[in-house]
Amino acid sequence: MSVLLLLISALVLIYVGVGGTTAAVVMSAATLIGLIQDEWHIASILFGGLFLALALILVIPSDMRLDKFSRPLLGWVRSRLPKLSSTEEEALKSGSVDWDGELFSGKPEWSKLLDAKPAHLTSEEQAFLDGPVEKLCGMLDDWKITHEDYDLPDKVWKFIRENGFFGLVIPKEDGGMGFSNTAHSEIVMKISTRSVSAAVTVMVPNSLGPGELLMHYGTDEQKKHYLPRLSGGEEIPCFALTSPIAGSDAGAIPDKGIVCKGQWNGEEVLGLKVTWNKRYITLAPVATLIGLAIKVYDPENLLGDNEEIGVTCVLVPRETEGVHAGARHLPMNTVFMNGPTWGTEVFIPMDQVIGGQDMLGKGWTMLLECLSIGRSISLPALGTGAGKVASLATGSYAYTREQFGRSISQFEGVQEALEPIAGYTYMMDAARLLTSGMLDRGVRPAVPSALLKYRNTDLMRIVINHAMDVVAGRGVITGPRNFMARAYNAVPIGITVEGANILTRSLMVFGQGAIRCHPFIVDEIAAADMKDEDQAAKTFDGIFYKHLAHTTRNALRALVLALSGGLFETVPRQGNIRSYYRQLARFSAAFALMTDVTLLSVGGGLKARQRLSGRMADCLVQLYYATAVIKQWHEEGYPADQRPLVEWCLQTCLQDLQNSMREVITKFPVPALRWPMRLLVFPLGATGLNGPDDKLGAQVAASIVKDTPLRQRISRGAYTTMDPKDPLGRVLNAYKLANETADVRGRMHEAVRNRDKDDLDEVTLLMGHERKKLVDWACAEGVVKTEEREKLEEALTALYDVIRVDAFDEEGLKALSRCAKGKRKVVERPGTK
Repeated sequence: MSVLLLLISALVLIYVGVGGTTAAVVMSAATLIGLIQDEWHIASILFGGLFLALALILVIPSDMRLDKFSRPLLGWVRSRLPKLSSTEEEALKSGSVDWDGELFSGKPEWSKLLDAKPAHLTSEEQAFLDGPVEKLCGMLDDWKITHEDYDLPDKVWKFIRENGFFGLVIPKEDGGMGFSNTAHSEIVMKISTRSVSAAVTVMVPNSLGPGELLMHYGTDEQKKHYLPRLSGGEEIPCFALTSPIAGSDAGAIPDKGIVCKGQWNGEEVLGLKVTWNKRYITLAPVATLIGLAIKVYDPENLLGDNEEIGVTCVLVPRETEGVHAGARHLPMNTVFMNGPTWGTEVFIPMDQVIGGQDMLGKGWTMLLECLSIGRSISLPALGTGAGKVASLATGSYAYTREQFGRSISQFEGVQEALEPIAGYTYMMDAARLLTSGMLDRGVRPAVPSALLKYRNTDLMRIVINHAMDVVAGRGVITGPRNFMARAYNAVPIGITVEGANILTRSLMVFGQGAIRCHPFIVDEIAAADMKDEDQAAKTFDGIFYKHLAHTTRNALRALVLALSGGLFETVPRQGNIRSYYRQLARFSAAFALMTDVTLLSVGGGLKARQRLSGRMADCLVQLYYATAVIKQWHEEGYPADQRPLVEWCLQTCLQDLQNSMREVITKFPVPALRWPMRLLVFPLGATGLNGPDDKLGAQVAASIVKDTPLRQRISRGAYTTMDPKDPLGRVLNAYKLANETADVRGRMHEAVRNRDKDDLDEVTLLMGHERKKLVDWACAEGVVKTEEREKLEEALTALYDVIRVDAFDEEGLKALSRCAKGKRKVVERPGTK
């Protein structure tokens, strides 16, 4: 019994994270007692001996431990740790760690999630959304923009410039709006629900553009000159990063600047002779100020002995001699300004280097810092906006569209498609707000930004595809009535830009996160890179055994929590979702364990194991999105009507998380480690997490069909209109009328179903095109009251109008073609004088 108690004590000490030395000594004492009492036999020698050896290692004098154990271990660890390029080292230094670090820890502190200051809007920001943003959305006719003008109307460009849309995040003292990152996200999201082209036009100057770089790194003179001009729309900015032969590998850009002397404004000054060839650059065709990422070289050693200075960010005014832009790309039938820009040996002075001459060679760090902001806002907001439009429009259409005398929203097959539209939209919104809240607290979320961009754009694809399934033929016909076409067209854009999703998933999310967020790996890599062997061994000795205890604790936590269903875990009581907290704690421990196993067994080969890193990224995605849903529900006060949505999201994330972890283990590249990991992570098998059942799914599907506050919550932040001539307004108006006449239409349908068969066919025909005759029949039968007639006819007309699609005769198609040919020209640059 004494042996058993000592064993249990040691395990408890490890589980709760008490010092590994103490736990090892207790375990060793149990081993010795077991040997003396001859209770353990072989097991005591194998397992107890291991802990006895560990105890001796930890308690012997440090000098002896260094020579006998730490130095040899350091050599082995050096062979296993990932080798980092200079670009990767810069990436690890940029950004900061927040809630993502807790998920990697294996024991997340839930108070850090729940108590963190949430995303919020000031009264000024809300007024801007309710005023200028609402007005801008009302000015946008997406069909005309896309198929007739191939551009935003002049009045829209003017409105955007004059109302500060290009300076949303620029400080007020520099002429900007000084808005928060959350406000930036909300504004882009709302505009995107009206027009993708307009949303991209607004989001780019406020994301990775010269403005963001100037705010953080510009000289006082640069800020004073450029920021007010950018804020007021006098300058239209773009930033050119992508080169034809260096797409995702931005560190391999061939564009260059040679340090030299040249003429600028009539004087000879030190500067750069810049040559570049960029493509896919948003706003390049109309930009008056072009930001460039180039590599700078100093072959004549005008600045010192270093000939290769490195990646640098510069500003090139459009009117500079030798600058070429104006041609346009057309990204997937959207018409935001996008195109190539190029120049050969264009001279600019050192004053045009962002941050001045001192920032030469520091462009990669600058870009990484700003990318972590832009990735967190722009495309995740666009993805969420698409989900909100899909929820509004598809839920309304499903309610109003009738087949076999019933709303198609009552069919389980349709509900099965509506369910993920509602659930994933809520999930995207929660993750968006969790991350923008981090940004507003001063966090630079390098890992969450990549994770959010990847997942929100991917969920946008899933949601829009489900919406198209429901809308069916109504959604595939091009024309001004189509309310889904542009979002469907835009799906590949979000997935491709700002780091293609394949790259982001397979290399960035876990590849950077495993190192950036790990509590010990960064320090171990630093120790391994030290040239002073004595100092390296001492530093490593102070880290490695803590890492060993950390891994042991997570292995034990993963096993115990899996066996017990998390009953030993202390979790918050708010919301009555303790079982979900426990499962998330369990999987966080398992994820942390699997991260250590991956780094120590695969090590430097992780870059080539992109299937493995992609699956591990999927695990992190599900952990992050599940906790984001919890955070959002917490901030809204745990409203009861949101519980089905919250539970659907949590059950879906846990099911996907379990499946991703199983796939990691069953396909782990070191076969000998599969069985031990499976034993620790899934000792009872992967059971009990089967996702939402049909009853819960039906409730979630109904959340965007029934006219309730929950439906309004899911679509919160989207632009809405009841104008029956507008593509979205048409379906929302019909939805409103359908709800208002639900009772009378129900009586009429019941009367039709109860007719004799001989009369039934005739009456059924009336339900299609002869709506007035149908109402006449219903009134004559006493089914519809006289005072109900007018409203019923209005509703039936609106319901029929919703299912109509556009048709073009030969002359109509020729007119469209003539219009397109007339508009396919280089557009004058807005704001130029």
